[in-house]
Amino acid sequence: MSPPQPVRRLACGRFSLALERPLLMGVVNVTPDSFSDGGRHATVEAAIAHARRLVDEGADLIDVGGESTRPGAAPVGPAEEIARVVPVLDALRECGVPLSVDTRHPATMRAAIEHGADMINDVAALRAPGAIDAVRDSGCAICLMHMRGEPATMQQAPAYEDVVAEVGRFLGERVEALHAAGVARERIVVDPGIGFGKTLRHNLLLLGALDQLVAAGQPVLAGVSRKSMIGDLTGRPADRRLAGSLAAMLAAVARGAAIVRVHDVAESRDALRVWLAIDEAH
Repeated sequence: MSPPQPVRRLACGRFSLALERPLLMGVVNVTPDSFSDGGRHATVEAAIAHARRLVDEGADLIDVGGESTRPGAAPVGPAEEIARVVPVLDALRECGVPLSVDTRHPATMRAAIEHGADMINDVAALRAPGAIDAVRDSGCAICLMHMRGEPATMQQAPAYEDVVAEVGRFLGERVEALHAAGVARERIVVDPGIGFGKTLRHNLLLLGALDQLVAAGQPVLAGVSRKSMIGDLTGRPADRRLAGSLAAMLAAVARGAAIVRVHDVAESRDALRVWLAIDEAH
């Protein structure tokens, strides 16, 4: 059977996003234990200011998270997560770009949608009981990510026979589960989950084969910014991984990533602009 036609526009809550060029998703962590920024935006006020700065720098979407999913992170309950995320959503509702919420909790999904979220970005791919029901009738976009295990344990000796095939199969099954539940394919994005239950070798194989995921027809989101794989390759701490992050981002874009999730929007925008100009000159 031939794969479905590729999704050309993403239905994303209040927005319809053309996918002719890669989109930049700016990261806003409303968490005290984020690996990437050391909790600098943990207060609601700081998170709102940071999000507005990212929009000014050219972010096409803003992804707000209230629970750290870094390796070894302790879980956060939905009540605390909602208290962190909802005030940020309320303040940014008219910022002009879609608002994504990074959560694996159905209660948080429902609250986020009620407060204007245009996308739910779930590291657990809507496997929690009630998660599909929470988003089915909302009209928001949904990002399904592959993760082996839980954040607290996912980096404890992850193993695969064929990581590319296994991740691709998992994401295909989750897309079919949502489609069977009545969620249009035009609302679904997939993410291979770089750094989520993978070794450095697994991450490199997945990025190198990203075009195979793209060929399945769903828009692919790649999140490589400041991740441990960049540190493993360069020896740099999280706050000095910009150059490596840009290289990995462009490698993902070259293989068809539709959305790239980044911390450094202005620099990523510049790198992407140059790469696209060279690509389009041919």
